[in-house]
Amino acid sequence: MSTIMDAIVLFLVLLPALLLVALIVHSTMPWLSKSWREAEERAEELVRYLLTEEDYEKLKRNGYLDVPSPNYPQRVYRIPAGVGTVAVIEGGQCIARLCAYSTQPIPERESVLVHKLMIEGNEYDYLRTANHLPC
Repeated sequence: MSTIMDAIVLFLVLLPALLLVALIVHSTMPWLSKSWREAEERAEELVRYLLTEEDYEKLKRNGYLDVPSPNYPQRVYRIPAGVGTVAVIEGGQCIARLCAYSTQPIPERESVLVHKLMIEGNEYDYLRTANHLPC
C-alpha cells in the first residue's frame, strides 16, 4: 500500500514539471503538433498549385528547384526542398550560397515558394537581404 501511495505522491509532485516541459516543447517545436502537420499539408498543396507540373516533379525528384535569375542571364538559384542554403549557380559552378529565412517557423515546402517569389519579384532586394556564404 505504501508503494502505491509513494507513486501517487511522486506523480503529483512531478506533474507540474511534466506539464511545463510539454508546454515548452510544444511552443518551441511547433512541427510536433497536429496544426503543424496540417500547415505542411497546405504548404504542399500550395507548392503543387503554384509550380508547373514539370517544376513540381523536378522538386520531388531532385530535392531542389532551379529558378532562373530575372536579371543575370547565366545565373540560376538552386532552392533546396528542405532546410538549407540557396546555391547561386553561374556557368554550371556554384559561386555563392545564400541564407535567408523567416523569423517565424514555416513549413519547409512553403520556404521554397518564399525564395522563388522573392527572387522573381525583386532579385536585388533578395540579394541584399540574404546572408552570402562561400560554396
